[in-house]
Amino acid sequence: MSPFTGSAARTSPWRHLRVDLDDGVATVTLARPDKLNALTFGAYADLRDLLAELSRERAVRALVLAGEGRGFCSGGDVDEIIGATLGMDTAELLDFNRMTGQVVRAVRECPFPVIAAVHGVAAGAGAVLALAADFRVADPSARFAFLFTRVGLSGGDMGAAYLLPRVVGLGHATRLLMLGEPVRAPEAERIGLISVLTDEGRADEAARDLARRLADGPALAHAQTKALLTAELDMPLSAAVELDAATQALLMNGADYAEFHAAFTEKRPPKWQGR
Repeated sequence: MSPFTGSAARTSPWRHLRVDLDDGVATVTLARPDKLNALTFGAYADLRDLLAELSRERAVRALVLAGEGRGFCSGGDVDEIIGATLGMDTAELLDFNRMTGQVVRAVRECPFPVIAAVHGVAAGAGAVLALAADFRVADPSARFAFLFTRVGLSGGDMGAAYLLPRVVGLGHATRLLMLGEPVRAPEAERIGLISVLTDEGRADEAARDLARRLADGPALAHAQTKALLTAELDMPLSAAVELDAATQALLMNGADYAEFHAAFTEKRPPKWQGR
């Protein structure tokens, strides 16, 4: 995303999210614990706009997405979204569904790693938000459920039919999206849906530890690795290796590459600059 901004001021506060910044690590908390952090129209829009804003500012080097209370996110609010969409015409519904997809694109395209800290339920849109993250750190209470067919909709919501087969394979993705059955932590880890399985109650802490490790590392290298992982999903090998070559040539002209060599020679830790 472009770092260039127009006249709009930085947003503060965010009405539908809790946002904390700590030396390059952003923690974004879905904070409706009484509703299992069910998403509203405003929460979707804030996530979309927040990720774009943080991407432009270039101050964030890693982001943790967490849920307050008993679970990560139970999906779209039944009353505030599902009930409301029943009264919308096709144009309004298309606008809403495009917005939810823009949130997933923002997670995938932001130039920093996103870590979902999952405990309890991650259902519907909540499961897709976790899926879109670069890492899913979960404790044994975590359970993922792609519930869209259970409410009469396509399982391919918010990019789920694109992302899930690439994470767990087509066979598992077909089962999860078609049947909408919950997947508990042990199976989720076995099929690759969970990146890191923690002890009970430690998902948030472990996610923050991972975010700190990433934020303290070579930010530009992480950003380019994330960009290549996304871009090359649909490329033939010849195009992918050419893109890799061009990217590496640019990074080899960067400050961090030279800093690694200097640190190695001087037998000290590198001081990464993110450029």
